[in-house]
Amino acid sequence: MKLLAMSSCLPRPTPYLFLASKKTAKPILNCKFNNAEAHEFFQAALHRASLRFQETLRPDPLFTDPYIRCLLPLDIEMDVNQSLHKHCLATKFIDDKLITSMQKDDGLRQIIFLTDGMDTRPYRLNWPASTVLFDISPDIIFRQSIQKLEEVGAKIPRRCLLLHVPSETSDIQEALRSKGYNGTRSSLWVLQGLPVVTLSNFQDILSIVSALAMKGSFIIGELPSWLVKTETDTKSTTAEWMDKLFVSHGLKVEIVERDEVARDLGNESSFGDCEMILFAAEQLQFSDDQMELWRREFQRIEEEGDEDGFEEL
Repeated sequence: MKLLAMSSCLPRPTPYLFLASKKTAKPILNCKFNNAEAHEFFQAALHRASLRFQETLRPDPLFTDPYIRCLLPLDIEMDVNQSLHKHCLATKFIDDKLITSMQKDDGLRQIIFLTDGMDTRPYRLNWPASTVLFDISPDIIFRQSIQKLEEVGAKIPRRCLLLHVPSETSDIQEALRSKGYNGTRSSLWVLQGLPVVTLSNFQDILSIVSALAMKGSFIIGELPSWLVKTETDTKSTTAEWMDKLFVSHGLKVEIVERDEVARDLGNESSFGDCEMILFAAEQLQFSDDQMELWRREFQRIEEEGDEDGFEEL
């Protein structure tokens, strides 16, 4: 598939010994689920789930989700004749990237989902043994979804593990580490469904990825286009704005054209402007864990050198 190339120019990296931690110790979603905004978010999650169920029912679906039905109301109405939806196309793109990335990298066994709490990928995709799946989503929706999925017999593949981190958690980085996330191992991050209501929300997400993701890791997903439009001006394009934003967090980003994805899948649907921008980005910096590992190694070498010098005296 064709990607829109972005600038590859990054600022000259600071020597790792002098890099400060990129820690973001605040919740990326502060939702108490007792107000109109929380209700609206829950309804949006249900709508996306219904679109994936609808795709499953189509005569020629891009993917099938055998578990999504249990998350929907019993009286929900479906239009099986509806054409391919842009959300389902993005879902298929992300599915394929997950599968191909794990096939290419035997060391990739950490997947982090930033979701709305109704993502069934941990259950419906065939994960390699020893894969650890972290789900960052609203706690109440995730727990309700897990209960319904277990009731219909949905199970994580053998020798794999699903761990949940509430998106309301005050320190996402610490919560991930406490559950076994390792910043010196490859990871792939997926952003689809988790609400991004402000630029600050999205910057917090990028900061977390920048701090935790090992160099060479990836984040793929969707960003609300309205957010970009409110931040760009007449002097900069969407691509330029995104390039600058991701580079400031040590990431190289590419915008993915939905029309190209559709054509690669043999579908002639045209999507034009969408409310969500599909993207893929690579981590070009070292994670905090990598920097700490090398700091310790550097310190050990220095101490050994001092001891050798003392012995010579």
